[in-house]
Amino acid sequence: MAIGAWILIALVCIWCVESKYMVYNTTSKIVPGKLNVHLVAHTHDDVGWLKTVDQYYVGSNNSIQGACVQNVLDSIVPALLADKNRKFIYVEQAFFQRWWRDQSEIVQETVKQLINSGQLELINGGMCMHDEAAPHYIDMIDQTTLGHRFIKQEFNVTPRIGWQIDPFGHSAVQAYLLSAEVGFDSLFFGRIDYQDRAKRKDEKSLEVVWRGSKSLGSSAQIFAGAFPENYEPPSNFYYEVNDDSPIVQDNMELFDYNVPERVNEFVAAALSQANITRTNHVMWTMGTDFKYQYARTWFRQMDKFIHYVNQDGRVNALYSTPSIYTDAKYATNEAWPLKTDDYFPYADRIIAYWTGYFTSRPGLKGYVRTMSSYYLAARQLEFFKGRSKVGPNTNYLADALAIAQHHDAVSGTSKQHVADDYAKRLSIGYEEAAKVVETSLASITRSSSKSDAGSPVTKFQQCLLLNISYCLPSEVDLSNGKNLVVVVYNPLGWKREDVIRIPVIDENVIVKDSGGKEIESQLLPLQNASLAIRNYHSVAYLGKFPSVTPKYWLAFSASAPPIGFNTYFISRGKRPVVAAPSKSQVVYRSEEKQNDVVEVGPGNLKLVYSANQGKLIRYINSRTTVKESVGQSYSFYSGADNIQQSSGAYIFRPNRTYSAKSDGQASFTVFRGSLLDEVHQRINSWTYQITRVYKGKEYAEFEFTVGPIPINDGIGKEVVTQISTHMKTNKTFYTDSSGRDFIGRIRDYRKDWNLEVNQPVAGNYYPINLGMYIKDESKELSILVDRSVGGSSIKDGQLELMLHRRLLHDDGRGVAEALNETVCVLNKCSGLTIVGKYYLRIDPLGEAAKWRRSFGQEIYSPFLLAITEQEGDGWTNSHVLSFSGMDPSYVLPDNVAMITLQELDDGKVLLRLAHLYEIGEDKDLSVMASVQLKKVFANKKINKVTEMSLSANQGRAEMEKKRLVWKVEGTSGEAPKVVRGGPVDPATLVVELAPMEIRTFVIDFD
Repeated sequence: MAIGAWILIALVCIWCVESKYMVYNTTSKIVPGKLNVHLVAHTHDDVGWLKTVDQYYVGSNNSIQGACVQNVLDSIVPALLADKNRKFIYVEQAFFQRWWRDQSEIVQETVKQLINSGQLELINGGMCMHDEAAPHYIDMIDQTTLGHRFIKQEFNVTPRIGWQIDPFGHSAVQAYLLSAEVGFDSLFFGRIDYQDRAKRKDEKSLEVVWRGSKSLGSSAQIFAGAFPENYEPPSNFYYEVNDDSPIVQDNMELFDYNVPERVNEFVAAALSQANITRTNHVMWTMGTDFKYQYARTWFRQMDKFIHYVNQDGRVNALYSTPSIYTDAKYATNEAWPLKTDDYFPYADRIIAYWTGYFTSRPGLKGYVRTMSSYYLAARQLEFFKGRSKVGPNTNYLADALAIAQHHDAVSGTSKQHVADDYAKRLSIGYEEAAKVVETSLASITRSSSKSDAGSPVTKFQQCLLLNISYCLPSEVDLSNGKNLVVVVYNPLGWKREDVIRIPVIDENVIVKDSGGKEIESQLLPLQNASLAIRNYHSVAYLGKFPSVTPKYWLAFSASAPPIGFNTYFISRGKRPVVAAPSKSQVVYRSEEKQNDVVEVGPGNLKLVYSANQGKLIRYINSRTTVKESVGQSYSFYSGADNIQQSSGAYIFRPNRTYSAKSDGQASFTVFRGSLLDEVHQRINSWTYQITRVYKGKEYAEFEFTVGPIPINDGIGKEVVTQISTHMKTNKTFYTDSSGRDFIGRIRDYRKDWNLEVNQPVAGNYYPINLGMYIKDESKELSILVDRSVGGSSIKDGQLELMLHRRLLHDDGRGVAEALNETVCVLNKCSGLTIVGKYYLRIDPLGEAAKWRRSFGQEIYSPFLLAITEQEGDGWTNSHVLSFSGMDPSYVLPDNVAMITLQELDDGKVLLRLAHLYEIGEDKDLSVMASVQLKKVFANKKINKVTEMSLSANQGRAEMEKKRLVWKVEGTSGEAPKVVRGGPVDPATLVVELAPMEIRTFVIDFD
């Protein structure tokens, strides 16, 4: 009884204690004259990195990383509802849209209210936070559009802020195109070179006005800010459940009361940041990777800080967003330093340049680029047929490509199983889009006036695996009287001609055009090196060995009208006998003692080789009279593997350079023909090269096969090729920005600070998406690429491309895995082999831009081939043989490309036109261009044309009205006016485009 009475008395005493529920004052707004600390609550959610995008969303595979985005978004909603002053920003639409589809109508309505009130702000707004080195600008636009249009449709809002806080360096295209041109008011990022950051802190120039385009100038500038350290909170202010930062313990009846200490630490950190920041506003990024899985732990502490810091009165703390922060900065009327060009390359410390990822996972990079061009063409064909509401469409490929632009996807910096997941998604998307292409072509080729309505629908097949010499529909026996019908689709707005190569099993084949006339073709033997790759990788892709083995490549020259197709027929037949022996296919083999000097090329361009050495020595163009001594070689850097810093997925830290030496079985073989000559070089067991020179072209095509890179010596290798000349280039070379503008680079130099050179190779590497070039007083040497790679000019007169990397150590930047890609077949694994291409041309000074721009578009958008079989000549009588989506008499101007033609879900059409040239780049083509929409859509009646922002989520005029005009240091009055294309007259429907301008339209048809 005594014990029970004691417990009762104790409980009564507890109940008698006065309730001390604390209400924190979080109503703080901006206070003029005080230092305002903007607390921006955020989470950074990688769309794949250590786990796949789906694993991150649902929170599975937590043995790798405890991260669940579903928990983050579930947790944020009640945390914001608990206090109307709290705010949160969210970025990655790939996650948000997954979550949104899972919610009830009640939750969706609640979220809409939070967005409308400004408590929840969707910023950046793309499907992912895309990388800025490896993606092509068209992919960056597409993935941003996908997110922005969803946000507009669901919430009727347009994101205001660019939030690229984690990509590993920042491109000029991101500033002017993916920020200013999509309507952002500011752009924030976390990673700039450690030397650059130190200088900017001293000068208070972390925040700038960034003019990324010399062509568009101030009309496409953006207020941009680099964070003082990274995108995380100041040290000691982390508040996830298990974080070890001191909380604000404000209950005086408990031990460890620390409000004064915590307030003092907050004020000290704020003042420290204010010392490197202009104006009385600083931003604290309160969050980091996959935080706010239990949001209350963060908001509870921020509530307390706002309450007690503002009671203290030395600084003002408030819940904020980057939009509020940007408006506050703008209201100060401050003049800001001017930034031009870009923020590449990025190093986070003295021996760690993040330039390896420019090439990491070259297979994935090539696959992304192939799928990007395919998506562009598939959308065009989907438009011509009419978008299906229920059948196959391009949506899955759109989503897969968008996710693949993430800064740990196409960058090559994810774990292997995640890279596999990106590729799997692309493959599924391709299969779906291929059905769209095949059914669209079947519909367009079917002639309603000629065909029998009851005849079967044509079944087309395509050849995605031509890179491994595999094309199932062309490897058929034609001896039974069947013909192959090859439909050649051209996604470009110009008529074009190109040589097509497909594998065939018989030499007795001929090619006819749509008029039934036999055309010139050429057979090239399929070499053992190509067959070995074909056999090994076809098993990896298809699960079985091919049933037949082709003997030849059949090459023929095909042409196609703009945004249209032509039809060719391949049938069994006797090939014509070439009269002159010099024109027949002569084989030159290095083991046969012949003349040392060998000249290659059936047209104006000649490449001269030393056959004995097996090396290129000279380049001659008889039309332009350009002659230059040229060498081409392979070598590799051994990746550093010491404890201080290793080469890895991110970091390029070369140890030594080695030439790619022969293994004693090197060979040099020349195949000559009427359409093209080929030079085959076996350099060693893991490096093989085919150089092609075409009759009607004035460039050289280099197809390289690199791999499996040997590692049995315990050394990781980073394989490069060099093009060397005697040109005097004065340390200067030029690289593209995301496939768009070219930026001048000077070896061992940075315009924004005095560079301390400590990595003379890695520190001079830059991302290459389109190409790079050098020039001297009389000529320009250009290289164009088929995927994103890293490149440089380490010596004057030389260009260098990194083609492949295989490394044995992790570089300590979080992925915790060596970049050692393998392909496994029948339980046997070998290092990844890469087959890729780059292209070389030398022009007189000032004449090279035409090739870089026009052929660059042809590389990005190759012919799309669709093949079917037919009996006899029935096809000609029952099908459309040639088609152009535009007026047959019309082509786009040489300086304009159609980069988007897409039917939207509401039946309207999204159209983007891009001027391809910079101001002053070409004397003829760097001028205003015009496009006649009535002729582009000759088969339709245009009802209305509305010009939109780049991401098509708001009217262009509306966007321009809202644009903030920032003051720039050292300038007085307004910036020089930039000429742009004028409004589209609804009567004439002519679109004008100024140099580097991209214009976006939504079109209604009657």
